[in-house]
Amino acid sequence: MKILEVCPYSTGICGVFSRVLTESKAFMDMGHEVKIFSSNGTKGSKIKALKEEELSTIKITRFPYMKLGGESFMYWNYTKEAIEYSPDIIIVHNYRHLHTTLALKIKKKLNNQGKKCKVILVTHAPFIKGDTTRSRVSSMIVKTYDKFIGPKTLNKFDTIVRICDWEIEYLKQLGIEIDNTHKISNVLPDIYFTESIAKRINKSILFLGRVSPIKNIEFIYELAPLLPQFNFSIVGPIEEDYLKRLSKKYPVAPKNITYYPAIYEIGKKLKTFDMHKYFILPSHREAMPQAMMEAMSRGMMVVSTNTDGAREIIQHGDNGFICKNNTPEEARDIILSCEEKQLDKDSVIDSISYNYSLSKLKEEYGKIFNLK
Repeated sequence: MKILEVCPYSTGICGVFSRVLTESKAFMDMGHEVKIFSSNGTKGSKIKALKEEELSTIKITRFPYMKLGGESFMYWNYTKEAIEYSPDIIIVHNYRHLHTTLALKIKKKLNNQGKKCKVILVTHAPFIKGDTTRSRVSSMIVKTYDKFIGPKTLNKFDTIVRICDWEIEYLKQLGIEIDNTHKISNVLPDIYFTESIAKRINKSILFLGRVSPIKNIEFIYELAPLLPQFNFSIVGPIEEDYLKRLSKKYPVAPKNITYYPAIYEIGKKLKTFDMHKYFILPSHREAMPQAMMEAMSRGMMVVSTNTDGAREIIQHGDNGFICKNNTPEEARDIILSCEEKQLDKDSVIDSISYNYSLSKLKEEYGKIFNLK
């Protein structure tokens, strides 16, 4: 079976692409042919990516794009190449994006040529109330899309895959029958659970991800002086405009914060997780935070702000902690309490491996796509 995966980005630190690459490898393991199409943008920077690339024997083709707003709202056209590839299944990622509705038109053209093709939408949980990172114009566009366009287009997909249970109420508001959706969460490659864990460095706290407004790095700047005996590592690509804002707001940065470049190679990423005792995720919003799942798979103590994604994964006090009131003082108190009484590392790992393993993804996709 030929499968085409379509996503906004295939370079940079992008949780959506992590999902796409992981499931593409899974489909290849199951004996299917897979290609990935994306824009030629790099998430978190202005760098244009290569037109063609091959990762883990999976061919990636990237297309020039026109940015229309936000982090990833853009237009790019892959119609000709998709029809030439003639896939049996097109899996499009991200609700409210033009490349997803374009796939419906491609399906129609293929069907008119006698090719049976299904289009599956993976939503990636873009639903959120009170998003502080969206402009007023962007918020109005989102509301308009959800009111007039979403309800008409969503029912045209053969299947809608949600990654979180918390999406259900939003999908219902869009008129979607939940029985017609399927939950397939983001998962982690097996190496996250099989590679031995290195020795931790005490009093070390890690943030790994994009340094961008949505990640609320201000929280770390305010937490660090409350824990002067700890060292904070911020690892990931930096949005320069945001860093300038931080520098202006905090002319003197806390001395116990150190920035490190982004890590893309899994082995190096595992070592980085293992070197630190705590993982902090201070985001304004998260759908299903990949880096947090990765940290938990390595048995780290995770502390997160109170987001939908955190509540989906963390059982407070059992496998991690949520700052219910979103204050640095809460995070400080949680970390200091963990210094005295640790969570059971194995139970933290087990909570992730049971629900978010690669075998789980293969099983669930097998059900809805009849991939044998």
